[in-house]
Amino acid sequence: MFGKESLNSHPPHNHICGEGERGEGNHSLTFLHYLRDIKDPEHPYSLEELKVITEDAIEVDDKRSHVRVTFTPTVEHCSMATVIGLCLRVKLMRCLPSRYKVDIRVAPGTHATEAAVNKQLNDKERVAAALENPNLVDMVDECLAPSLE
Repeated sequence: MFGKESLNSHPPHNHICGEGERGEGNHSLTFLHYLRDIKDPEHPYSLEELKVITEDAIEVDDKRSHVRVTFTPTVEHCSMATVIGLCLRVKLMRCLPSRYKVDIRVAPGTHATEAAVNKQLNDKERVAAALENPNLVDMVDECLAPSLE
């Protein structure tokens, strides 16, 4: 599993994952529930409100324990695309049973450096290194923190 060490350093909490323990859901709506409230790192809106993530962009293969999330940055040159992808990955790592393999992708044709972003988000060594950076972890945690609305 990507970044297993980081997963263990941040045990799941109900305020991060929603109600209950790690989910065993098997359809995209359940997974969207985990992701819908992640805040954009640059805007005061959730990724769902900005249409960065949608139910249609979440593919679940429960038999193979695989989840693929395809997100659409708000602009082609979004400087926060890797941070957004890291937020998606961390949220799912914290909430899902460890049996799931998570694949995070930028929607084809929606980002200027799509291949580089995809490579970075799905390379376990790069993810682990990113999660050792305290400033980056703070930014991710801020995006994942529940809003007080």
